[in-house]
Amino acid sequence: MKRYCLALDLKDDPDLIAEYENYHKNVWPEIIESIKQSGIEVLDIYRTGNRLFMIIDANEEFSFEKKSAMDEVNPKVKEWEELMWRFQQGLPWAKTGEKWILMEKIFELP
Repeated sequence: MKRYCLALDLKDDPDLIAEYENYHKNVWPEIIESIKQSGIEVLDIYRTGNRLFMIIDANEEFSFEKKSAMDEVNPKVKEWEELMWRFQQGLPWAKTGEKWILMEKIFELP
């Protein structure tokens, strides 16, 4: 099992943040299925202010390239991602159109 941590910002608007959280209370079943099929076994999203942190635990079958290729041919995932982009904004150092940024692990308790 491998762990990945990613970050992304939401638009700093309380109404949009509330709506984003409501969507995540009832994520579309096709999105859940796509996540599981990619090799992701645990996916948690945390929020502080308008910053999001995603923690993924994935099996050895998972890769971001594989997940991206799967998403590219899945119309429901593309629809979800387009909808979510309404609430999201890239981190200040993100490239144009870049969403979730992989975080670098800098400490582990010995």
